[in-house]
Amino acid sequence: MKTTKILLIGDSITDCGRREDHEGLGNGYVRLIHDYLLTTYPAANFQIVNTGIGGNRVTDLAARWQTDVIAHQPDYVSISIGINDVWRQLDRPEIEQVLPEKFNNVYKELLTKVKEETNAQILLMEPTIIDEDLNSTGNKLLRDYVEIVHQLAKQFGSTIIPTHQAFLEYLQSGNTSKLTTDGVHMNSAGNMLMATTWLRAVEHLLK
Repeated sequence: MKTTKILLIGDSITDCGRREDHEGLGNGYVRLIHDYLLTTYPAANFQIVNTGIGGNRVTDLAARWQTDVIAHQPDYVSISIGINDVWRQLDRPEIEQVLPEKFNNVYKELLTKVKEETNAQILLMEPTIIDEDLNSTGNKLLRDYVEIVHQLAKQFGSTIIPTHQAFLEYLQSGNTSKLTTDGVHMNSAGNMLMATTWLRAVEHLLK
């Protein structure tokens, strides 16, 4: 039976303890995606690979792209990045920043390598939220990064996973139950929202 390898890369939201997990999946949205596919399609052979690393920005992905993406030769590569690129502007203004132009240029280089060096289909996740407040400074700054992800998706024929939009719609609903532990890192409900949004966007591709 052919194995379908799905690699998910990103920051701490993707990482979510995967290096302490004997299966290497962590306890976040990647685990939920894995468990859903395993139980919904028991006769299929999906291999889920999590290469998320906490604190990463798109420049950090670039430094490890060859070993953590290209070398795996996945059938699908799912990328979730952008939160730290914005968050570091707020909590670490003294370091070199990844502003929108640089974010776009580096991200474009990574996607070009996927196209040139693998046969993977590309899945681009919108960066989620910074603070559970629609009008937070972080969420305002994120808008440009979300737009860049959409532009790159069009350019590379990639599937968009509308995670930012899903979180905004939840916040607009008026429900006061939290999705994060600190405005950024997901609690179980936030991970569920990420996983279900991912599955709605991707599941039809996997059948």
